Amino acid sequence: MIDHTGIIVSDFEQSKKFYANTLATIGYTLITEIPASITGHADVAGFGENGKPDFWVISGTPNKPPLHVAFRVNSRDIVDAFHKAGLTAGGSDNGQPGLRLHYHPNYYAAFIRDADGHNIEAVCHLP
Repeated sequence: MIDHTGIIVSDFEQSKKFYANTLATIGYTLITEIPASITGHADVAGFGENGKPDFWVISGTPNKPPLHVAFRVNSRDIVDAFHKAGLTAGGSDNGQPGLRLHYHPNYYAAFIRDADGHNIEAVCHLP
């Protein structure tokens, strides 16, 4: 079981805003920030729900190749809202909301690329 993951971004402040706006649609909030003076290497921002950060945005030289992170949600409406929010927050479309039948009959997802090219997905597996 995965406990948490993170991505490295080139513009920490811009990325914090992008993820705060985009992930709000799935119930995530910015839970904590830790400056480089404490971590010893980078500024970090932890997003999650119920007080537990599980998605970290880290300042630095972005991951190459960019990463793909998928967030599971409980409705197709949330997938739609996620996609719209990601575009409004400055992301680029990497897959409109819709069924991906090649995965399974109820795989409904949308994909957004952030400013560093990371592919961020919201997916609902429910009918």
